Amino acid sequence: MTDDGAQAQVAARLPGAAALGLLAPPTATALPAARLADPGWTAAVLDARALRQRTDDRRVLATVWWYSVSSVLLTPVLAGLVTGVPLSARLADTRVHLLAGQAPVAATARPAGGRDVVADLRTTIAEVVAAVAGAGGMRERPLWAIATDTLANRLLALGRAVGDVAAATALAGPLAAAVGSPLPAPRYVDVAGARFTRRASCCLLYRLPHEVLCTSCPRRDPVQRQVLLEDTAGRW
Repeated sequence: MTDDGAQAQVAARLPGAAALGLLAPPTATALPAARLADPGWTAAVLDARALRQRTDDRRVLATVWWYSVSSVLLTPVLAGLVTGVPLSARLADTRVHLLAGQAPVAATARPAGGRDVVADLRTTIAEVVAAVAGAGGMRERPLWAIATDTLANRLLALGRAVGDVAAATALAGPLAAAVGSPLPAPRYVDVAGARFTRRASCCLLYRLPHEVLCTSCPRRDPVQRQVLLEDTAGRW
């Protein structure tokens, strides 16, 4: 699969495109994104990651995997919306690039070609969530909540890259509404002059050895979370 130069155009318009996951490093392995919708393949990935992450809790493994892979999988289509160069949201038009240890690092997509990007985005999320839930023996709704936080987070990062956080994050609500239930509405909070995603989900990363709650984790005490966000904003 080639991206016909469209993703290169998108990357050229985004400072820090590599860090955003729009340029695959040469050491990464390219994988057809359709594999992500295969429960058997996903189960094998969770088995392999269990050794590195030192847990046999399938729900934790599945949730952390989806948190990681959704961040790269959704980036091309969202970057296309922000830059005005439409990229496809279809699994068949996308490759995910993995580093050693099945670590998602980037995704590349073909041009949208006039397709209904929103409908394709809904199908992509639904198919991968179903596979991850099946492999992890868990309900789908918590994974949909992670998807909405990913959507919000990636638009926020893209907005920072182009220097217009307000415009990029303004896309989140209408896009999620168009995708429809069970995708929750994305939310943001402004703290000390900086915008953050107001999380609807927990990635369960803290359930892995030597990991802690994320700064913006909804499990944190609200006052503690506010203080931590203020500290983070002050360092930008």
